[in-house]
Amino acid sequence: MDGDDLLLRRAGERDADGMAEVWLRSFAAALPTVRRAHGDDEVRDWFSHVVVPRCESWVAVAGDGVAGLLVLDGAELEQLYLDPPWRGRGLGDRFVELAKRRRPQGLGLWTFQVNGPARRFYERHGFVEAGRTDGLRNEEREPDVRYVWRPRKWAG
Repeated sequence: MDGDDLLLRRAGERDADGMAEVWLRSFAAALPTVRRAHGDDEVRDWFSHVVVPRCESWVAVAGDGVAGLLVLDGAELEQLYLDPPWRGRGLGDRFVELAKRRRPQGLGLWTFQVNGPARRFYERHGFVEAGRTDGLRNEEREPDVRYVWRPRKWAG
């Protein structure tokens, strides 16, 4: 299945389980050295009871399965995870463009310092580093980096 077969749409309560499974697979594949702060069932409950009901959540659906997810909370890009087989196929690009359209005034996000591929991805999309922490601010206790994106001002 190629990227043209994907449907990006707002997530509903029935998508929460698929979103959680993508998050779990993606986290394991992309961040094998990072200690997860919550078990699988806690992650599933979090998607069902917090993420989908309280945040602007989007899914990419391929067939009847979730291929990726985007979660916006105010001006924060809170979550962007792709099922590992969908990495490098343009889906992340589509999600970032959607996030920018939804938040034209700008976005901020956090990612772990060890996540080089994510950092390069966001930088390629115009996000700039705005700070770093030693990891004491997050549950994983993993050093992270803050990125922000601001739209270009019109000259004139």
